Order: sequence, then C-alpha cells, then structure tokens
Amino acid sequence: MRKFLIIGLIALFASCEADKDQGYSISGTVKNGRDGQKVFISELNESNTQTVPVDTATITNGTFELDLPEKEAPAIAFLSIEGARGNVVYIADNTPMAFEIYPDSMFASNVTGGRDNEVLYGYLNELRKTNKKLITARDAMRDAYNAQDTATLDSLDTAQQGIVDIDKENKRELVQNNPNSIVALMILQDMINTQAFSASELNSLFDNLAPELKNSALGKNIKTSLDRMSKSAIGSMAPNFTAPTPSGEQLTLKDVLGKVTLVDFWAAWCRPCRVENPNIVEVYKKYHDKGFNIVQVSLDRPGQKDKWIQAIEDDNLDEWHHVSHLMFWQDPVAAEYGVRAIPAAFLLDEQGKIIAKDLRGPALGEKVGEILDK
Repeated sequence: MRKFLIIGLIALFASCEADKDQGYSISGTVKNGRDGQKVFISELNESNTQTVPVDTATITNGTFELDLPEKEAPAIAFLSIEGARGNVVYIADNTPMAFEIYPDSMFASNVTGGRDNEVLYGYLNELRKTNKKLITARDAMRDAYNAQDTATLDSLDTAQQGIVDIDKENKRELVQNNPNSIVALMILQDMINTQAFSASELNSLFDNLAPELKNSALGKNIKTSLDRMSKSAIGSMAPNFTAPTPSGEQLTLKDVLGKVTLVDFWAAWCRPCRVENPNIVEVYKKYHDKGFNIVQVSLDRPGQKDKWIQAIEDDNLDEWHHVSHLMFWQDPVAAEYGVRAIPAAFLLDEQGKIIAKDLRGPALGEKVGEILDK
C-alpha cells in the first residue's frame, strides 16, 4: 500500500549575462532514447495533493537539456519520459544536477548533484535494501511455516524484527541529521504512513526541524497529520464524532460509550478486516453484558451502501453500532483519527480515553477481559 518514488536531478542554471533572469537547468542522458521523445518535468502543488506540469524537453542524440526558473525554496519534483512507466523523483533546489535515465527501469535511474538529492537517494537506496531483506525473510518464514519448523520460524521472526528496528532507527537518524533538508519532511511523512512511530516521537523530530521547513506547505500538512495522530494517541481523549447509520440516522460516539468501547475502522472490500470480524464477534458475545460496546466505522466507497450492509449481515455484525459517510478514504471520521490503513482499531475506556490501539486476534479479548473481568 505504500509508494516510494524514484529520484532524479535538477541543476542550477546561473546566466552569465546580467540582463537575463537567474534560473537553473537540468540535463541528462536517456538510454536508448529516441530523437523527438519528450521529457516531462512536474512538481507537487502547494497542497501536496497532485503534480502540476512545469516544462518539457526533447531528446536529441540520447540527451536532453532544459532551462527552468530559479526556485525560491526546494520543491519535490518529478521527471518522466514519454512512453515510459514510472518517474524519477528529485529535489529541485537550484543545484546543478545531471540525470542518467533508464526508461525500461525508471527506478534504476541515477541522479548526481545537490545535498538534498544525495540525502534522498541515500534514503531510497536503504529502503530498497531493507525491502529486499524483508522479502527474503518472509519467503524463508513461509517455508519454515509450511515445514512446521517452529524453531526456525521463531528465529526468522526475531531476525525480521531486527531488520524493521534498524530501518526505524535509520529513519530517525536521517531526520535528526538533516534538519534543514526537505527530505527530512519526506521521511517524516513516510514514518507517519507506516504507523510504526508514536505521535510524541514524531512531534519531537518535527519540532527540531528548521523553521522554514515547518512553515512550508509540506511542513504544515505534516503538522496537521501529527496533530491528528496526537488526538488519537494512547492516553488521549478519543475524538468525538457524529455519523450516519445504515438506516440514515445520526449516531454520536459519546452517546454509546460502554465501560469499554471498540471503535473499529473497516470496509466490506477489506479482506483483513473481514478475517478479523469473527474474532470481534466472539469478544463481543463474551463481554457485552459486562459493558463492552462496539462502533464500526466503514470506509466503503460512494454508492456502495448495499455492499456495506451486506457485509454486516454476512459477518454477523448486526448486534452493535455501525456508521459510515460512504466516502472511502475521505471519510471525515477516519481523518479525525488519522487512519490511513485498515483495519485500524481504538479501544476506549468509559470516559472515552484511548487505552489501546490495533489489538487483533487474542490480544483484543485479553485486553477487554483484563478490564471487565476485574
């Protein structure tokens, strides 16, 4: 579900003639590039929601050059090739850069020049190494599982966790060591997306960045995400919400709180969610009479209310509360809780304080029982 963009390069073009505006240029080679083939440059817009075209170059004899306006501040930019899949992401920061492009494998393209791009490429190269190690480890774990070799499986699980821990530490160090680089913001965004770091840790890393980064469009977006994470962190009061039920009525969270309440984000189309539902049913049957309530928030798509209702029936979920705006990932309740992937679950006490997150399988029943069996 996660997307890692490949990197490219931009170069500063400083005119030697006093009567011309300052700017920068990019240049590069394209493996097997055709004369007349187009090279497209785009950048993220201020809201960081989509790319906008900047300029176009034409390949001649396997090379290209392009003069561009000077940047007031570093920007996340992309280079793509006509007819090629994918793109090369880079930091446009008025630094001389050179591209080496492989249209058949854009992720293998190379960029040189610029401190920001050096940091970015170092980061992405480490990500590729980590992903390769994780794929190898998971393949070995699958073989051990099929062979019912529990000793090897436990050893591989420990090794896999070690790989993840090293990756997390690398991310922390890169953000800490590059407080003036826009790449630190990009890494922070990745850290938010993985949901593997606490809100307090991420806020601390963000606070140590240069003021101009924090005040940039991307910085402000990240701050918004961190504020939402903080609101849905363990120990925080859960954001209250009002949302429509399947019958079209409005349900407010604070009105249905039990001694313990599960706020569970799911969807009819989400296979892992559907797999977890029988466990939620079992815990509900065991503890509802002792004060365990559930509110499931569906992220089903617009116009698919029938699939949402059918899934509730098929999975025997009709004993508790359901709400949905049928807005897919734009659901406002999911936004309030900082939910970027499902299943996602928040366990609340009777005051509405978050006491646990993302408990699945036996862990959910154990935690609910720990509270209600007293």
